[in-house]
Amino acid sequence: MTGRYTLAETEARGANRLSHMSLDFEAMAVTSNLFRAASAVRNHFERTVLAKSGLSWTAFVVLWVTWIWEPAETREIAEEASISKATLTGVLTTLEKMGLATRSRSATDGRLVIVTVQPAGHKLMETLFPEFNRHEVDVVSDIKGDDRRALADMLRAITAKIEG
Repeated sequence: MTGRYTLAETEARGANRLSHMSLDFEAMAVTSNLFRAASAVRNHFERTVLAKSGLSWTAFVVLWVTWIWEPAETREIAEEASISKATLTGVLTTLEKMGLATRSRSATDGRLVIVTVQPAGHKLMETLFPEFNRHEVDVVSDIKGDDRRALADMLRAITAKIEG
């Protein structure tokens, strides 16, 4: 339990408060629990594996996206990380100060900013990501086999519906 009330208490109180309305309580439970789970996972990762490296969740996602797609344009990184370009600017400043990434102008279009991961960033991701994945395994350890695949598919379906 992270807040004052348990999940069950919160859901019961909400159902009681809204009982006079004609609502789809299952849809509400799915979306509210999706948000709650995502927040819990993010907070867990920031407090554990990411804290050791000095990275926030957003900085990790930016480094991950760049690591996977490098060299990457800032607009692509912002889109893939689901953050604004203004937020990305601040995160990249931090990553540059940490010696993990650098920005440069595109050789073909000077308006574009290209981000690359520095050797220290590559080394960090090569060591950090396996530990990150161990935490991912632990987070979903109570969900087995086919249920895990089904949940991943359901979450992909929600994402695809929203992202179009």
